[in-house]
Amino acid sequence: MIAGLEKPTRGSISFGEFDVTRVSTRRRNIGMVFQYPVIYRGTSVKRNLELPLLSEGLDPKVIKDRIHSVAELLGISDSLNKLVEDLDNGTRQKIAVGRAIAREPKIILFDEPITNIDITAKLELKRSLKEVFGRLSQTIIYVTHDQTEAMTLADQIALMQDGVITQCAPPAEVYLKPASQFAGWFLGNPGMNFVEKKDLKSSATAVTAPSLFSQSIQVGTRAGEVAVIGVRAEAVNVFTKQVVGATSARVLRKSLGIGGQYLLDLDYGGVLLKARVNHNLGKEITGQVWTTIDSDDIALFDESGVAI
Repeated sequence: MIAGLEKPTRGSISFGEFDVTRVSTRRRNIGMVFQYPVIYRGTSVKRNLELPLLSEGLDPKVIKDRIHSVAELLGISDSLNKLVEDLDNGTRQKIAVGRAIAREPKIILFDEPITNIDITAKLELKRSLKEVFGRLSQTIIYVTHDQTEAMTLADQIALMQDGVITQCAPPAEVYLKPASQFAGWFLGNPGMNFVEKKDLKSSATAVTAPSLFSQSIQVGTRAGEVAVIGVRAEAVNVFTKQVVGATSARVLRKSLGIGGQYLLDLDYGGVLLKARVNHNLGKEITGQVWTTIDSDDIALFDESGVAI
């Protein structure tokens, strides 16, 4: 619908102050980068960047300046005279990105642009895109199923579930303050820990899980609406010795993860949580630990999975 290939059944689409709901795709001035590199075979990198600009009738000097500016931005200046067939898929996708950027459209749409690229090229292209997005004064809409891409590249994440945007906020906010259990589960590796209300004790003004949490969570008159408590793995404070206010847990499993951190599977008498700890602490942990969780790091959800 943003591209103009489909018409919305209701509502409108605006680019800034301009309503484009019924405007043709050609007149919307958008750029598009697809999953697979869309490039002109049998031509050089320079020619690929040049052709869309020639079709717009731009001045030759403007075309030359844009090509060299985009090539430098994407780190492909040394490849301008090479044939696209001689390049790897990651570099070809950079060319496709460069063609979209060089036209200077109002909006650029990215459709999972690094999905079909090998892991080494993927990491390099992700770094390039991060730099490009940071230097462009450009509206970019980037579709991905990869949470790491979203968290790394986005200024705002629009999280969709069953065709509906469930939360739209900066990455840190979506991660730390999920608007739903779905957001808590989807973002994060692992996703957020969830504990059901049946494992808690409740009163008129608070919900307390004495076997898990060091403090009561004050929720006022909405205490009765709480169905699930959520907490991130890294928000579980882990100690190798008993400390005041901490709750003991049995370590079911310890695994080494990304960045040398350890992921722990903890058992609190039948209630399971995952905790993430740094490398040095993780090496010391054996069969038992003591844990605390700060109230500010706890999320509350109602029966429908919506944050309270």
